[in-house]
Amino acid sequence: MPKGALAMLILRVLQPGPLHGYAIAQRIRQLSGDVLGAEEGSLYPALQRILIEGWVSADWGTSETGRRVRFYRLTPDGETQLKRELSEYEQATTAIQAILRLA
Repeated sequence: MPKGALAMLILRVLQPGPLHGYAIAQRIRQLSGDVLGAEEGSLYPALQRILIEGWVSADWGTSETGRRVRFYRLTPDGETQLKRELSEYEQATTAIQAILRLA
């Protein structure tokens, strides 16, 4: 996964509603057609970083399997950050595509 993309992907999959960590990883994998994966070693540190930034909030709850888990929810600041990151991603992608076509 490209550096810096994980936070953007987490914010995007949380946009429809709260999810716990494992469900976030599964959703990223599912939506990417099993191309992208968010392993525990990178997912949870990324969640902690965006929690500290205030882009998500977290509450304890019970998973569908009965386990105690943290559910993460996008905050208004997270919505703003997601829009910013999506815009930057679009600009970078457009620039890279231009270079690949013209070089």
